[in-house]
Amino acid sequence: MFEQVEAAPPAPSVKDSPAGTEHHRTCRLDINKPQHVLYVVGTSLDVSIYRSAPPSSKSFSVKCTPQVKYSISPPTPETSHQSQIPLNRNTSLLISMDRASEFENESKLSVRYYNEDRYAVGLAVLHLTAVEISLDVDADRDGIVEENNPNKGSWKWGPSGYGAILLVNCDSESKFCKNEDYNSKQEFIFNLSDLKDMSPMKLRTRGPSRLPKGYKLMMHICLGDSEKIRVFGSKSGNKQVNNAENSSSVKDYPVVLGPEVLSQEVPYPGGNAEMDFHVEGLDFPDKDFDGLVTINLSLLKPISDAVPETPIFTDKVMFRVAPWIMTPNTLQPEEVFVCRTFDNQQFLKEIKALTSKIGYKLNICEPVMNRGDRWIQDELEFGFVDSPHHRFPVVLDSPRDRELKNFPCKVLLGPDFGYVTREPQSDEVSTMDSFGNLEVSPPVTVNGKKYPLGRIIIGVAFPTAKNGRNMTKVVQDFLWAQRVQKPIALFSDWLVVGHVDEFMTFVPAPDRKGFRLLLASPDAAYKLFKDLKNNGHGQARMFDGLPKERQITVDEILGDRVLESHNNYVQSCIDWNRDVLKKELGLDDDDIIDLPILFKLEAEEGFRAGALYPDMVNMIVLGKNLGIPKPFGPKVNGRCALETEMCSLMGGLGLNCTFIDDYYSYHKNLGEVHCGSNVRRKPFRFQWWNMEL
Repeated sequence: MFEQVEAAPPAPSVKDSPAGTEHHRTCRLDINKPQHVLYVVGTSLDVSIYRSAPPSSKSFSVKCTPQVKYSISPPTPETSHQSQIPLNRNTSLLISMDRASEFENESKLSVRYYNEDRYAVGLAVLHLTAVEISLDVDADRDGIVEENNPNKGSWKWGPSGYGAILLVNCDSESKFCKNEDYNSKQEFIFNLSDLKDMSPMKLRTRGPSRLPKGYKLMMHICLGDSEKIRVFGSKSGNKQVNNAENSSSVKDYPVVLGPEVLSQEVPYPGGNAEMDFHVEGLDFPDKDFDGLVTINLSLLKPISDAVPETPIFTDKVMFRVAPWIMTPNTLQPEEVFVCRTFDNQQFLKEIKALTSKIGYKLNICEPVMNRGDRWIQDELEFGFVDSPHHRFPVVLDSPRDRELKNFPCKVLLGPDFGYVTREPQSDEVSTMDSFGNLEVSPPVTVNGKKYPLGRIIIGVAFPTAKNGRNMTKVVQDFLWAQRVQKPIALFSDWLVVGHVDEFMTFVPAPDRKGFRLLLASPDAAYKLFKDLKNNGHGQARMFDGLPKERQITVDEILGDRVLESHNNYVQSCIDWNRDVLKKELGLDDDDIIDLPILFKLEAEEGFRAGALYPDMVNMIVLGKNLGIPKPFGPKVNGRCALETEMCSLMGGLGLNCTFIDDYYSYHKNLGEVHCGSNVRRKPFRFQWWNMEL
């Protein structure tokens, strides 16, 4: 008989229990009828002995089947199953079971009450069915969905951190594009290849073949997260994603949660089983979204037909949406992009020669797509997203939206090539929103703080400037929200075009920090021209070889006091930025190389500056090969003195200089080689989630 079974050992305390046992659940006793209780392994049932006791009760005893463990609070001396224990107002049982039941009501526990004469006055019985329920993700970031990781419901940065990672499914299968009829509330998978972009999630269970009548499992998200993620189920069970295309169709992956579905019942698979789910990110971190989302799974208990079910257990998992990451010049190129226009044949010829010589793919955007817009650097910035299970490139489309606006979507967006943009109000967009004004440093360490993915650099107006131009707020908010490449703001509004790439860039180096910062420097230019004059080359002429241009001698340049005053102002602006970069990137003067470049102020442009001759800092960096705007400087012994200086400065770093004629096709239109080209690079090997923030 049930009453003759020896009591099981006391239940362990919560702190000694397996992962996830912090969950206590209050359970009622009833002396009038047996209670049927569904118990979730890893939790504890907290039973008040006093609340259900008959009025004359003074003591009690507990008996249970072997699978049930319990402890009594307050603690009592060790007792046998026949002992009567004094009863007081605070007496309670903490009940647990360490394995799932094979069938319903497999285990029991009884509490018998006694009066002061030690006669039984009441009996309360619990019929217990134990199940194991676990909602699981790749919380340890090794590409495998482990079972019931204790840290699955939270997120921590760093190599010893934890928490699952979610990719924004922004490649072509999802039609995630401003120029397409993409519907973020679309409730189906477009293509089975979408599955590899999604993060795996599993529901694992052990227990009887079915739940007791009326119990159900409900998956749910909060309203704030509903616009950020979507969860798809799998009708085909736990088939592997890499076999999905051969065994399934998109209809086999119905939507479970998303913008229109905050909660949905999911089936209890029964026995020792698991179900696959696929989680899709819908948006990147931003000002109003920290990137963290939580998915909950609750076990609901029926009360009666007239009232709703109540949750008796909830498991949760947390994801962080992977940030968009930029790639600096020091990373290996993969392909180069330029535009063909009616007047840039010479530029294209020389770019082709450079890329062919060093073996990089050259992509030419034809006039039918660029519609005369040659500034492909300004239209977009290449980056990528990364997770333990997948990574792919993602292009950030600038809000400038000129004639090249369709290129990122129509040409780049595709399978495993994503797209993201931020849309400001049209009247907020200025030249500062072109992405020649968006750069990123190589990895740096600043006062002990490591930035293994570098730091984003943008150009803005000086804080005290009236009518200053700034990068639009929605783009700045987006860049800051990614967190892993903390932005630096430089003063660039002093330039006509206003882009940081007009006075700075980075090149790889074999020593020190692995790179050098190159800065435009009027001081360096004046030093070079003075040296030329002192060596008898004062009559050497700028723009030799450009018959349409008025040629200017070195003496004329040095004698032009207005030009000198202009460049003193420009140098002060660059020096301001130099100090900011030294501080924010942890640089010494030996990490910086000054390039000899002169500027002139344009009165009709509000006395903003543009390069006097092709701006050599505005180069394309392809590994150890640099494509530099041909400066057409004064010739000494038949060779351009500016080119000679550049080759000397870069040659010391093992870099090769190729000078590209962009004078009429780009320079005269206020841009140079970098403005007219773009490079997609290999992503960092460093995994962003290992950063210490």
